[in-house]
Amino acid sequence: MSSVKEPLGVAPTSAAGPAPVRPGFAARTWRTVRSSRPAVVGLAIVAVHVVVALLAPLLTPYHPTTGDASHALLGPSADHWAGTDQYGRDVLTRVLYGGRYALGVSVTATLITIALGTVLGCAAALRGGWLDDVVMRVLDAVLSIPAILVLLVIVTALGTGSSVIVLAIAVVCVPQVVRVVRGAALAVVPQDYVTAARARGEGTWAILRREVLPNISDVVCVEFAMRASWVVLLISSLSFLGFGADPPTPDWGLMVSENRTAITVVPMASLAPIIGLATMVVGLNLAADGLSKAWGVDRIREGV
Repeated sequence: MSSVKEPLGVAPTSAAGPAPVRPGFAARTWRTVRSSRPAVVGLAIVAVHVVVALLAPLLTPYHPTTGDASHALLGPSADHWAGTDQYGRDVLTRVLYGGRYALGVSVTATLITIALGTVLGCAAALRGGWLDDVVMRVLDAVLSIPAILVLLVIVTALGTGSSVIVLAIAVVCVPQVVRVVRGAALAVVPQDYVTAARARGEGTWAILRREVLPNISDVVCVEFAMRASWVVLLISSLSFLGFGADPPTPDWGLMVSENRTAITVVPMASLAPIIGLATMVVGLNLAADGLSKAWGVDRIREGV
């Protein structure tokens, strides 16, 4: 069976009349999700995190950054289900609000990363020649440096803050996205519908938007879910090392860093954010793996 995809949005014709138009990407995605149990479970876990993060002010009566020294280092109780930290702040409240920070920064960084990586990868595949060579050699140079080292250099030079973290994540992750998207686009570029578009005189951007992107949208979606899980871990790692969120921001990595010295006294102050981080990463990975298998996306072959 051929691995070449039929161009999306183009309905073949026959002697009996035009064939029905294929359903849109949203409808196909929904059918794919429903047919994959790991994808359903993963997306359900992520959805719970999103809902909890959005409803955090309604789920807890405490403020995430306001503490009470007289209630420091308390164990779980009816008033504080996960106890309090060394500053007397409710741990569960900070975990709930920490999901807001993790989702906000991670989604923003991942969207920018996927957008830049998709455009560069498709452009390199479409144009080929010297542009492809230059782009790939630059990316190889960036990928040869450990990701955490690049992140630390950027945040050390530019300071902390959400915008700097987003920039650092983009620098680290865009090369990986470019390689994956370029690999998928290279299988589409030789197809007849792309050749016909070029013969009509359409520009690179028009071909990318109308012919290439619709036929690699499954790869881009899987890459978004997989890359988001890495971004969440990188952001939490930076905060744990003291280069991410500034205190008293409710951030999971920062919470673990602040409370690790008191883990024998109030273990939930460190375990609760770890559980939040782990469940979100597991959900994103399940969603990515489920979609990848359902769509038949071979991430190893495509350069990851």
